[in-house]
Amino acid sequence: MVSKLKSLHGVKVKHFKNTEDCSTEILPIPDRVVISMSQHIGKPCDPTVKITDLVKVGQVIGTSDAFISAPIHSSVSGKVVAVDEILMSNGQKTKAVTIETDKLQEVDESVVPPSVNSFEEFIQAVKASGLVGLGGAGFPTYVKLSPKNLSEVDTLCINAAECEPYITSDYRTIMEDAEDVLNGARQVQKYLDLKKVIIGVEDNKPKAIALLKEMTAGDASIEVASLPAKYPQGAEKVLIYHTTGRVVPEGKLPADVGVIVMNVASVAFLSKYLKTGMPLTTKRVTVDGSAIAEPKNLLVPIGTPIQNLIDFCGGFKTEPGKVLMGGPMMGIAVNRLDYPVLKNNNAILAFDEKDSREPEETPCIRCGRCVNACPFNLMPASIEKAFKAGNVDALRELKVNLCMECGCCAFACPAKRRLVMTNRLAKKMLTQKK
Repeated sequence: MVSKLKSLHGVKVKHFKNTEDCSTEILPIPDRVVISMSQHIGKPCDPTVKITDLVKVGQVIGTSDAFISAPIHSSVSGKVVAVDEILMSNGQKTKAVTIETDKLQEVDESVVPPSVNSFEEFIQAVKASGLVGLGGAGFPTYVKLSPKNLSEVDTLCINAAECEPYITSDYRTIMEDAEDVLNGARQVQKYLDLKKVIIGVEDNKPKAIALLKEMTAGDASIEVASLPAKYPQGAEKVLIYHTTGRVVPEGKLPADVGVIVMNVASVAFLSKYLKTGMPLTTKRVTVDGSAIAEPKNLLVPIGTPIQNLIDFCGGFKTEPGKVLMGGPMMGIAVNRLDYPVLKNNNAILAFDEKDSREPEETPCIRCGRCVNACPFNLMPASIEKAFKAGNVDALRELKVNLCMECGCCAFACPAKRRLVMTNRLAKKMLTQKK
């Protein structure tokens, strides 16, 4: 890790890693799954199956001819009972395939280990696997691994920070699948011809750091970087800066500064796919929160309704006030429990009424805590003022598009201003003006 760097701002959050020692349990196959055709940034897939079709595990059920997209595979075997639209947790409608499972989990004949002997074959295999970023927005991985300036990229940075409270699914990936984590990293390093691999882990995970260091001893090309446990340490630009010292400019991508970032679960999956040919059909998910009876880490078929996960964890021990897909800092609240698990879901959190109660918003006192908390030194209070005035020139000058909506500003604000929402609306205002 680069030494003597000035640490970027952020906030200290309580970790609540209640499930860090909970080995992953396999969720029983549900009676039905609902597999969304929109599980990645880019164009959603179109269903390739119809009602009454019989499908098997690993079979392609959705494709797109768009460059930025990723195929969708069946996570179960059974019969297609619906091909229609569903309302997702983000408020958008998308096509989806509903499969009534036969509980047999028969594997499709197409599931065979890919033949990979070159960069081109490697990228094609990654694309066919359906892999998208498993720790964030779901960007198709094959696109990320084939930047136009590949010859200028020298470092693979693996995000194992897992800085959001409660979530331990990535930690369990390291503790249970460390060999796959390292093998997947080495495969990316080999086919992209990268000089260096850096695995960034927050220092509140000493067992994971020790394990990875032990397993990489003697390999000078792989570094395990112990990072301060400070949110949002796992944010892409923050992670790059704290591990390499490089700054990703506004409007640029990590590859522009010679870095590719992958989530730890992504490289572990990639290792397994190259060995087995089984595409992305399951996801490790942390289920926790003050309303959950028995917090667990679960391996679940993609498309499983949230309700199934909660039931397997003993249900609710108290009436939930809020259920989130993701962490408490950047997760999305859901109002129904039949939403399906997506590829990039890493947690389902349910909180009781007390913990989910939103504080009353009061006038800004100009204390500057939001500025001190922002990793990019933005000025949320000034952005809020410019947004309310409709001043797009000021929003541009205040660099609102740099905001990654991490929530540090709102977390630190004593007046409990809705700063993240304001920044989001301000960015939308800029886009509309363009």
